Amino acid sequence: MGRRGGPSEIPDRDRLPERAEGPVDAAVIGAGLIGLSIAWRLARAGLAVAVIERGRAGDGASLAATGMLAAAAEHEPGGEALSPLCLESQRLWHRFRDELEAESGLTIDYRREGTLVIALGRDEVERLRFRHELQRRDHLAVEWLSGPAVRAREPGLRPTVTAGLFCPDDHQVDPARVMAALRLAFRAAGGRLIEETAVTALTREAGRVTGIETTAGTVRAGTVVLASGAWAGEGNLVPDLALPVRPLKGQSMALQMTPRSGSLSHVVWTEQVHMAPKGDGSLIVGATVEETGFDPHLTAGGVFALLEGARRALPGVEEMRVSGVWSGFRPTSDDDAPILGEALPGLVLAAGHHRNGYLLAPVTAEAVSTLILRGETLPVAAPFGLSRFARVSGVPA
Repeated sequence: MGRRGGPSEIPDRDRLPERAEGPVDAAVIGAGLIGLSIAWRLARAGLAVAVIERGRAGDGASLAATGMLAAAAEHEPGGEALSPLCLESQRLWHRFRDELEAESGLTIDYRREGTLVIALGRDEVERLRFRHELQRRDHLAVEWLSGPAVRAREPGLRPTVTAGLFCPDDHQVDPARVMAALRLAFRAAGGRLIEETAVTALTREAGRVTGIETTAGTVRAGTVVLASGAWAGEGNLVPDLALPVRPLKGQSMALQMTPRSGSLSHVVWTEQVHMAPKGDGSLIVGATVEETGFDPHLTAGGVFALLEGARRALPGVEEMRVSGVWSGFRPTSDDDAPILGEALPGLVLAAGHHRNGYLLAPVTAEAVSTLILRGETLPVAAPFGLSRFARVSGVPA
């Protein structure tokens, strides 16, 4: 079964001509969430922008994702350096949403009920307390709840829920709606979206990246942005960089909530799964974490883990119809944090967002557009350049 589809399709997609055409200010490789967010920001600033996508816009992790904006719930040991970037992006999301909806004419199902992280049984309570202390130490908005207080907010959860954390600022969006809105807003700003066209090489002159070679011709560009998600680390475009980005497979499913089955109003996390209710009545359950390369196949074990993890917390899932099952590839760097900034003269990176693509889209677009438009690095993005991996390996940056 396929993934949930978008609410609209955009006709008359632009295609590159058979031969090279005039230069653009920026060529963005990849029409996923990150690539389109950056391209939209650049186009609305007045730049001539082309986005080149090997398949269809959003076909990778962008439509496979759940759409959580979970700076607190996602916070883990070792994530202290990433937290300021996440919190800044969470702050930027409100303006990002307002402008995206206004310029596209679409709503993105932005939901602000907050997120619950729950413990089932005594063994999980101590681990939840550890998480709570970590969140409080890093000044994240979070509230400890007793089991009865959790079930008062979500009566459909099992009585074995013994404690929970409420993260009021961890909101969510509908990925299909966001991607449809980005396509419309980008093109309304004058951008060109070129789908089903592969980028085969970068063009370089005197040590500077000056454009791209594609299966439909050459495009000269003042700046090239590499935002191709899990494919950014394949190495065929920039083998001299050896980008530390790999695919991390995740299987997810959509269930249909009904009056008989009951429903959720908050995003709910357990130690096994997360469950996100959407405005169309669906409940997204995700996601497995699998080091399988680019193997897209659904597996019985993956589907079982999702259903069992959801049923363990929410017995009503047994009554819900399965409306979709899919897989996607998280673009994961070696330290699970994004890679942002100029890698070579004329080449800017926006890759490796791991599980935080939706959360980090606004700050990524802000950081990359600021770099291209003004030649400045946002202080909050400065720690996330490619050079940090050279320092870790002992090679001078």
